[in-house]
Amino acid sequence: VIKENKIIEVDRSGLIAAYVGQTALKTDEIINNSLNGILFIDEAYTLKRSDSSNDYGQEAIDILLKRMEDYRDQLIIIVAGYKKEMENFIESNPGLKSRFNKYFDFVDYKPEELVKIYEKLTGSSGFVIEEEALTKVSELFSALHSKKNDRFGNARLVRNVFEKTFQRQANRTSEVEIITKEILITIKAEDIPLSEFTTLN
Repeated sequence: VIKENKIIEVDRSGLIAAYVGQTALKTDEIINNSLNGILFIDEAYTLKRSDSSNDYGQEAIDILLKRMEDYRDQLIIIVAGYKKEMENFIESNPGLKSRFNKYFDFVDYKPEELVKIYEKLTGSSGFVIEEEALTKVSELFSALHSKKNDRFGNARLVRNVFEKTFQRQANRTSEVEIITKEILITIKAEDIPLSEFTTLN
């Protein structure tokens, strides 16, 4: 499908400049670097923030649409973002709607999948998690999943929970007088940040 094994990933800041006229140059440069490969634009809906003349997002969109036509045999552009915002983004411009006509929805992870991601994170970081702690992790993700909205963090949420766990575990072990490797690498139930992420008792 593509001639070269390359993907260029950008967001709004990678396409839009601070001054008039520079956005076109910046966007063109990114597109030229992506030719024969894939240009992936994350949180693409932020390109269309407003109709203000001080927002150069529309300039970037116009260049993207033109280059998609000019280089239709040399370039694949993928835009990604939250579903509702992306629908508004696509609907904001007839050119966008006609050129982006293939859609993929990625469903949120289930609680048990979030737990597996958490276990993978802890394991790859050299930690061992006790069974009671794992039960608390499962309770936490079940509670968070039941209250999720369209901005649910998925793996990012797991990483945040893990980072808070690591912080709590470090604080706990810093008070231990005689430290061992086992103590340093063990995650206990008290390390799971239930109170920081949910009102569960």
